[in-house]
Amino acid sequence: MEKIISIISKISHTLGEMEELAKEHYNLQELTLTQMHYLEVMSTLTNPNITELASELQLTKPTVTVALDKLIEKEYVIKVQSDADRRTSHLHLTEKGRSINNMHEYAHRRFAELMIENLEPEEMQQLMILLEKITNKL
Repeated sequence: MEKIISIISKISHTLGEMEELAKEHYNLQELTLTQMHYLEVMSTLTNPNITELASELQLTKPTVTVALDKLIEKEYVIKVQSDADRRTSHLHLTEKGRSINNMHEYAHRRFAELMIENLEPEEMQQLMILLEKITNKL
């Protein structure tokens, strides 16, 4: 068990470093990793409202609202009032916000390249099978 915890810790640390390097590469130092995560989740949900975002992040609406206010202030997100229900607003990424996805993709691609460089093709195939098995349970 300790060995797997150590491996997960190292992977997490390496991914964090790669995201920090990607932030520098894309000149996004003003964002925290948490804020970048919010933007990434918003992108996958495609213009969610605050309730949907909070649910996906498994956080309270007040917590998400505070974070969103900062992202709106930094011009990464805008709120657009719903045409269907005027009481609710949908969250849209600005062009600046969409650039975050490019940054995340860059960091993830670099990590995947490191994995590929260090594994034989059959090892990579086996790793993919195991990772899919694990992530299907998450």
